[in-house]
Amino acid sequence: MTTYVDYSFAEGAARITLVEGDRGNPVHQPMAEQLLAAVLRAKADGARVVVLAAEGRFFSVGGDLSAFADADDTSALLLELAEGAHRVITELVRGEAIVVSVVHGTAAGIGFPLAAAADIVLAADTAKFSLAYARVGLSPDGGGSLLVHSLGLHRVLRLALLGDLLTAQEAADAGLVARVVAADELSAAVDEVVATLLAGSPQAFAATKRLVRDAADSGPEAALRRESQSISALGGSPNGQEGIAAFLEKRPPKFS
Repeated sequence: MTTYVDYSFAEGAARITLVEGDRGNPVHQPMAEQLLAAVLRAKADGARVVVLAAEGRFFSVGGDLSAFADADDTSALLLELAEGAHRVITELVRGEAIVVSVVHGTAAGIGFPLAAAADIVLAADTAKFSLAYARVGLSPDGGGSLLVHSLGLHRVLRLALLGDLLTAQEAADAGLVARVVAADELSAAVDEVVATLLAGSPQAFAATKRLVRDAADSGPEAALRRESQSISALGGSPNGQEGIAAFLEKRPPKFS
């Protein structure tokens, strides 16, 4: 079996790493399944901290458009993939462990809200964030709509509709990214944050996470379900098919 996600655990900290870096860590069904298995394993291991990182140039390029294009039923595939990815998001948000995401390159498409699902986001100064769905005729999934809580309504609309890139510093200024450091200092920054979290009271931190997240929203499940239904319907539509094909063929899409 091909490994898309690496897992390790030591001294209270679980490290989950996307390892298909040669392809930009695209999110497809096998990767989503391995990611969920790793998150559940961290829970079973009693991890107090979960570090989510990635190998290669990108944190993630987003959904695997090649898999979408090759599917017999793109709508069904997108629904299954979105639901699987959303369970990962829900486990990260609802779990007691403090989640730290480490973004060194671009986090695009579902990679953006996946990174943002963490409680603490650390980013290299080379990192960028992009909701690239509109370019391929799709709507956000993976908790893209939940970014409103971190970034604000109109900033999310701008990113989603215009496809603008958000730099690491812009993300920090908006409150999403906790710290921006030089790329060669990112590993040390992660170790420092993990050590700080492990030195604290796990009960107090778990309670703090629960209280703050409960105050921020009434629950992500309904929003994530709406995202699954929307991207599934759009993926099976003529414009969704055209957007995916155009991206893979490296040409401008011709939406009807």
